[in-house]
Amino acid sequence: MSIRIRLLLSFSAVVAVAIVLFVLTAFLSSVAITGDMRSISSFYNIHYSIHPLTDEEESIFLDLKYLAKQDPAQLNDQQLLASYDLKLKMVQAGLFVRKDDTITYASPSLAESKMSEALPVYDAANNAIRSTLNVGNRFFSYAKFDFPFPDGEHGSLYVMRERSPWTEVVRTLLPILILVLLAVILLTGLLLYRYVTRSVVRPLDVLRRSAEQIKEGDLQFELKPQSRDEIGQLSMTFEEMRRRLNESIQLQLQYEDNRKQLISNISHDLKTPIATIKGYVEGIRDGLANTPEKLDKYVGTIHDKVTDMGRLVDELLLYSKLDLKREPYSFEPIDLVAFAQDAAEEIGFELGEQGIEVVFAFSVGTDVSALSHRKAVIMADRAKLKRVVDNLVQNSAKFMDKEQKRITLRVGIETGTVIGVDRFGGQLENRLGLGKGSDGAVEASGRLDNGPDVVKGSDRAVGAVGRMDSGSRGMKEMSGVGSGARAGAKAASVVVLEVEDNGAGIRSEVLPHVFERFYRGDHARNSQTGGSGLGLAIAKQIVEGHGGTIEAESRVGDGTTIRIRLPLAEGKADTRAGADE
Repeated sequence: MSIRIRLLLSFSAVVAVAIVLFVLTAFLSSVAITGDMRSISSFYNIHYSIHPLTDEEESIFLDLKYLAKQDPAQLNDQQLLASYDLKLKMVQAGLFVRKDDTITYASPSLAESKMSEALPVYDAANNAIRSTLNVGNRFFSYAKFDFPFPDGEHGSLYVMRERSPWTEVVRTLLPILILVLLAVILLTGLLLYRYVTRSVVRPLDVLRRSAEQIKEGDLQFELKPQSRDEIGQLSMTFEEMRRRLNESIQLQLQYEDNRKQLISNISHDLKTPIATIKGYVEGIRDGLANTPEKLDKYVGTIHDKVTDMGRLVDELLLYSKLDLKREPYSFEPIDLVAFAQDAAEEIGFELGEQGIEVVFAFSVGTDVSALSHRKAVIMADRAKLKRVVDNLVQNSAKFMDKEQKRITLRVGIETGTVIGVDRFGGQLENRLGLGKGSDGAVEASGRLDNGPDVVKGSDRAVGAVGRMDSGSRGMKEMSGVGSGARAGAKAASVVVLEVEDNGAGIRSEVLPHVFERFYRGDHARNSQTGGSGLGLAIAKQIVEGHGGTIEAESRVGDGTTIRIRLPLAEGKADTRAGADE
């Protein structure tokens, strides 16, 4: 049985019970008012003015009327009248006999000093023999018959019954009230049924149709809850499930597309060296390398190609581990200033033979004395961070087009920057308008106790809004902060490592894709630059694994700057460093 039918039956039962209770209440109220259970059945069908007496009273009245017509002298017999009065008394009625203006007999139960004045006058035509009258505060219904006595005097016979004044009101209004109340009960039941149907059945029907859409594979819709009750909460939960399921499917499709692209890219990058190796091997087999010099050249080329293929496989394996979060990190405190200085010296020695100068410098506006005194200490994996710098420098070295080739490693401190990377590698960053007085809103989270991984999610998110007034040294305002499990966020100092070159630069349409795997600009796909297309992608994975962010800025003809932001180890750096002096 459907919920709709159950609700309909339930409301019908409620209406039926209400009607029964109402009828019972009306019956008991009538008994309490009239005091006569025997007259209840005919009470509302007989108007007092037309039928003021019950059947028993009417029978006695007809007997007395017959006597008045046939032998009116007997109505002077007090004993006879008393016997009739006794019968009337048993049915709660009474008898009056009037001769001219004198009451010759009156029932004791109806004795009233003003009764003679209230009784209607003699009417020989007997036009109004049934009616009602008021005597003081008492209300009576009666049947009368006017007749002449043998001596010619006017006689009047009255059979009367006292009524409550409320009975007339009840008799007149109660049927209307019954109809009105029944209509109200029915209307209320229908309105409640409609309300419950709209608030329960319809949302459930929408949920059912939504579930059918999901069953058919259609997730491109939105379920909007119409209320905040349990059904609305169920709709919100269902919508969240649909959204996450849709995201999961889209992510799965993206993974599948990435896998296809990965296979295509690997095939493309392995095809050229394999073809080269095959050509040189066939040349050796066919005797083309007929001199020791040619043979040595062929073998050297084969060795170089095999080495390149091995490097490609190693980088691909490393990228896969980083992407799947299966590459372990060995974190240790590292002074980034000393690290960058050593890297610049080491790499500069290697690239010096190519005419490339590698130098170290502090970022503009950095408080050098503060850095020298407190150190720019970060928690990092030294080997992986060195690989990031190597990849960035090697990438810059490929595209040098100036006579004086220079690569600069810069280190600085930024205050008022919230950075974070979730455990799945998703990047999150918000620059809070340092020195510009601008507002920013972020959704961020803090570092875990045991490492730089950052938790981020709808149930652990921290919302922060920060404002940096011009020339300020720290966060001036922070509001709307909600805590998460073992996670927190605040506007703090971060260390910035920049790798800047004066090379050819990157076109604006290419710049957003430089950190994608196997992505190389058209100018890079040549034998002179080479490269696997994984260097910058690996650098991004490692930086995000350290809880940092990486971005690129470039202008064609002026060079490129790769900027890395990493969280400082707490208590290891002067948070005032980097402010405008």
